Amino acid sequence: MTLRGRLTVAFLVVVLGPVLLGAFFVGATLSAVDRSRATERLGLAAAGVRTSVDALCQQLRAAADAVALVADPVARSRAADQVVGRGLATAVVIADAAGRTTYASAGGPAGPWQDCAGAPAGRVGALAVQVRLRDPAGADLGAVVAAQPVDPAFVARLAAVTGVDVTLLDGPGRITHTTEDPGVRAAVLAAAGQAVGDRVAGTGDGRYVRRVGPSPGQPLPLVLSVPARRPPVLFGALAGAVALAALLAVLAAWRLARVTTRPLVELAGAVDRVAHGDLTARVPVRSRDEIGRLAAAFNRMMRETGSYVAALTSSRDQLRNHLVVLGDTLASTHDLQRILRVILDSAIAGTGARAGAVLLLDGHGVLVGQCVEGLAGRWPTDDPADPATLRVPVGTGVVGAVAATGEPVRGRWTASDPPTGEPTCETYVAVPFAAPDPRGPERPGHPPLDGDPAAPPSAALGVLALYDRLGGHEFDDDDLVTLRTFAGHAAVAVENVRVHEEAQRLSLTDPLTGLWNYRYLRESIRREVERANRFGRMLSVLALDLDRFKHVNDTWGHAAGDAVLVEFARRVRGVIREVDLAFRQGGEEFVVLLPETDARGATIVAERLGAVVRDQPVPVDGHGDEPLRVPVTVSIGIAVYPDHAAGGQQVLDAADDALYAAKAAGRDGYRMAPVAVGDPARTQEIPVAAATVSPPDGLPRAGAADPAGAAQGGASSGPHPPRQSRGR
Repeated sequence: MTLRGRLTVAFLVVVLGPVLLGAFFVGATLSAVDRSRATERLGLAAAGVRTSVDALCQQLRAAADAVALVADPVARSRAADQVVGRGLATAVVIADAAGRTTYASAGGPAGPWQDCAGAPAGRVGALAVQVRLRDPAGADLGAVVAAQPVDPAFVARLAAVTGVDVTLLDGPGRITHTTEDPGVRAAVLAAAGQAVGDRVAGTGDGRYVRRVGPSPGQPLPLVLSVPARRPPVLFGALAGAVALAALLAVLAAWRLARVTTRPLVELAGAVDRVAHGDLTARVPVRSRDEIGRLAAAFNRMMRETGSYVAALTSSRDQLRNHLVVLGDTLASTHDLQRILRVILDSAIAGTGARAGAVLLLDGHGVLVGQCVEGLAGRWPTDDPADPATLRVPVGTGVVGAVAATGEPVRGRWTASDPPTGEPTCETYVAVPFAAPDPRGPERPGHPPLDGDPAAPPSAALGVLALYDRLGGHEFDDDDLVTLRTFAGHAAVAVENVRVHEEAQRLSLTDPLTGLWNYRYLRESIRREVERANRFGRMLSVLALDLDRFKHVNDTWGHAAGDAVLVEFARRVRGVIREVDLAFRQGGEEFVVLLPETDARGATIVAERLGAVVRDQPVPVDGHGDEPLRVPVTVSIGIAVYPDHAAGGQQVLDAADDALYAAKAAGRDGYRMAPVAVGDPARTQEIPVAAATVSPPDGLPRAGAADPAGAAQGGASSGPHPPRQSRGR
């Protein structure tokens, strides 16, 4: 609907509202008065009906009593005829004590007869009163029944006495006799169904209906009705007055709306042109009223909007470029530092901040700055170590409170005593970010439990904070929304990196023991062989197999077997160095790589592994309170690259062959792979016999012989190349 239409409707509502209300009030008042009068008439008629029916019942009782007072049966019959002859009753019936009729007057009414004192039971053909016959001793001799027919004449007499139309119903609600016109009988009967008790109901053709009885003393189901007495032209006159008022109001409203909406139509046209991109649209100022001031304000707004649009277009293009870079970075790399740097730079550019920082939560309840920008000279002290790492405990300062409560904040900086370790600034805005909830959208962090300020909110990852907006203004809600967007990207990035690292770890580790798996063994042996070749070092390989492990599973169950494997892996990690690598090859078979270790060093490690397994039985859960202690031993095969093989797979095979030799020699020991022949470049070593204990001097020998005949050797010396520990 147009504005002109709305103004017209509003004027009509204002003008016609009182007219309609007045007409409604007059009509409602007259209808209420008419209904009240009809209700009063029906009430009087109902009282008259009850009185008439009660008088008839009293007459019938007097007639029956007159007959019952006669003692002689023959005289009693003559008395009955006299009662009928005088018109006190239409029929009299005399019955003996057994209920057999001994006398009945001629011309009795059709049944059924309704006892005046009894409960109504369906259709009523006559009203009757029964009087018992008794002898002087009080014995029952029978009964005398006097009856009067309930016929159309009776109903007509009731209508004449009460001055209303009377209808007699049968039990199911059908009309038996009525004085109503045939055209209104159906409406009266329908309204009678709604008239309960003393309630008055109306019909569609303007009649009022009330039910009377059945009730004690008036057993007839009657319906009384009277016509309405409203003036027949009342509502027509009211409708004509309302129509005339409506016509005049429409003409006045149309004229007023046309004059009022013309400048608004011009303004709407200019707005449409602006909506289609024409920022040069202007509106003529025709007056100095409110609409004229609106037109002037519109023209001024359009001039300012043109300059704002140009600035927003430039800002939008810049932000779009940052988002493109951010999306490309998130899609192309798992380098967390690079991702956080792009997010921070984009957030600073998107909000116009001078500085900012991304802080991640470590495992000790401390926020650690991972990426900062523009914080030089903003530290509260002169200690040169302060800017090195931004560290804020959770619950302390601005960013600590954000991490603790999970609620974003913005405002002006107020220095605290003691200092919180945060950079100084004039204004700030900080938002938390958390790991995305797999069940739905990101949930805000919850307050710390038990009052522990170091307890981070649920799934909290860190805080993104910006400082000092360009222009000196405070950060507003739009900046807060923008920063929350970048914080969401930061949360997804951190979570993706963590998931990627966890997926890599799970794909390369054994889920039961936590050692590296066979897949990573193939990659590691190739890498370590290349490293040994490049630096001229040695690489020792230990192939380990738990002895009679099937017997452990068969005797104590697979759960005990898994416990043995887990404990064996733990002991292997406790014996080897940080740079060594331990693998579970499958089942009870394990492999250990010892970089920069020769045969003697490998035998020392094998000796220690055998002892730490042999001397300490593995405790497993038993059926009682005390754990079972399962004795376990291990057989070990040793091979050294390049002395025993020329490649990674060959040295693994050589260590595996030595393992089988150790098992064939009785288990619980180790064997060294035989030295490869035919290659003069390889080191010649003295074979080391399998044994469960060290030689007399305490050191297993492998290497060149000294003049005294003792073997020399050990782990290779020299500087170790830088390595990254894995599998810890």
